[in-house]
Amino acid sequence: MQKHVLFIQGAGQGAYEEDGKLAEYLQDVLGSEYDVRYPRMPNEEKPEYETWKAQIGEDLSTLNGEVFLVGHSVGGSVLLKYLSEEEMTNTITGVFLIAPPYDESVLQEDSSSKLHKVPSIFFYHSRDDEIVPFSHLTYYAEKLPKATIRKLDGRGHQFDNDLSEIVEDIKGL
Repeated sequence: MQKHVLFIQGAGQGAYEEDGKLAEYLQDVLGSEYDVRYPRMPNEEKPEYETWKAQIGEDLSTLNGEVFLVGHSVGGSVLLKYLSEEEMTNTITGVFLIAPPYDESVLQEDSSSKLHKVPSIFFYHSRDDEIVPFSHLTYYAEKLPKATIRKLDGRGHQFDNDLSEIVEDIKGL
């Protein structure tokens, strides 16, 4: 059975095109055993959680079998909030969050009760990220102490379009 990767883009003008390079990288390197889905999120320049949540729910409803969730920047924060609030019917094998900005509204006090159902959560952040401060990773590490934290150097916000660490972690599950 094919494994599915649902990649949620970041926000801002041109984010879909920029993050498309990351999604393409994943598909190329993961190969035909994986089906990388990359939906265009609504109103990327001014994202609203409710509309992105609806899109994620719609995309997840079409997937059967093993699912890996990848979110870049705002897409990572939205995925985390979604997982902490919604009942999941999919088999989520792992969640991979690339440079998600931290906001107090993402994780509520009772978030861990739903997130503990996700077997593996990974965070990736480059110390030289010019968009999301590296310090945001510390907040997530404090809130989710069981998550795997990957601190990187010299990769910037777009990770130089190289997600080799994520590919290694996906294949490792």
